[in-house]
Amino acid sequence: MSGNSDPLTPRAKLAVTAGKAAAAVSRAAGRGSGSVIGGRVALKLDPDLLARLATHLDVILVSATNGKTTTTRLIAEALRAAGPVVSNALGANMPAGITSALAGGSDARYAVIEVDEKYLSGVARDTDPKCIALLNLSRDQLDRAAETRMMAEHWREGLAGSKAVVIANADDPLVVWAASSSPNVVWVAAGQMWKDDAWSCPSCGGVMQRPGDDWFCGECGFRRPTPSWALTGDHVLDPHGSAWPIHLQLPGRANKANAASSAAVAAVFGVPPQVALERMYQVQAVAGRYDVVQFMQRDLRLLLAKNPAGWLETFSLIDPPPTPVILSVNARGADGTDTSWLWDVDYTQLTGHQIFVLGDRKLDLAVRLEVANQQFQVCENLDQAVQLAPPGRIEVVANYTAFQDLRRRVGN
Repeated sequence: MSGNSDPLTPRAKLAVTAGKAAAAVSRAAGRGSGSVIGGRVALKLDPDLLARLATHLDVILVSATNGKTTTTRLIAEALRAAGPVVSNALGANMPAGITSALAGGSDARYAVIEVDEKYLSGVARDTDPKCIALLNLSRDQLDRAAETRMMAEHWREGLAGSKAVVIANADDPLVVWAASSSPNVVWVAAGQMWKDDAWSCPSCGGVMQRPGDDWFCGECGFRRPTPSWALTGDHVLDPHGSAWPIHLQLPGRANKANAASSAAVAAVFGVPPQVALERMYQVQAVAGRYDVVQFMQRDLRLLLAKNPAGWLETFSLIDPPPTPVILSVNARGADGTDTSWLWDVDYTQLTGHQIFVLGDRKLDLAVRLEVANQQFQVCENLDQAVQLAPPGRIEVVANYTAFQDLRRRVGN
């Protein structure tokens, strides 16, 4: 950490003030948190502001296709055992949103920052992170983020020679390929449920062999590294072989994997696994995800799933049939306008559920469900779907902007 207690120049201070004012105006106008517009205004006035704001902080960056918002929150909770933390907890994960978050952290010791996959290299260059957590790479927003192999290559180039400790998922070949250019990697066996983006070798293009949980390329020898940390059932195994129980209020195996990676990050900063995992139990929901809300005298559980890997994980969480399920899909800018990913999701896992479909692209989803031989009803809005749903808790699964629409409707 820098000994300079105030790294900000007069210009930087002006930029921070202007950014906060712009954010306040945006909030007053009912246009969201204002973090993005505030950050844009601040960076316009001082293009180097992000780097200046990071100089007095131990920065931890978290990037992935799935799980980065939750993992960011879990790491932040764990590190609060060691000192004050600033974080972009609401998921504004591009440079403007990150700048806004850091502008509010003048008294913090740690910055735990979620970073959009596409911006990881640039944000790492600006913030000189002490630690970078890489969880997974899978297809998502193909119109914006391009193919996963290209993203892995972009990460690999950006991480080459990085001084950061890289905490990386040993079970995802694309993440391993990306992280292998870094000299200081801690491997975590966090698992990989969605494997359809990792059947060819990122090193040579050969066919990957995947016996059990292992993987290797039979042509060039690229293979799964030996992990130091591992998720086994309901426990995290640390590098000494000690097993630490995971008790989370967040559901599903994916969140246990997020907790395992988070414990490995916390250990870099001297927070023991037991302390880190106990603190993670405090997290009940993340930006509305997993919340159970009351709406029209019904219990609705809100679940975010924005790409094939996320939908696969989410289907493993929902209550068994005949629990009613509402699916909502948009294709706005923040979602990615290409909905072809719907065809990669195995909707036969919803057989036996009563399904209700809504959102801007409800007809795209309806065609996909028809082909999957599922029984469903297309609805105009959430109110209609809830009225038609049979008794019991309703599982509501939505992609990014559809999720935000639903949160606003239920007042969450």
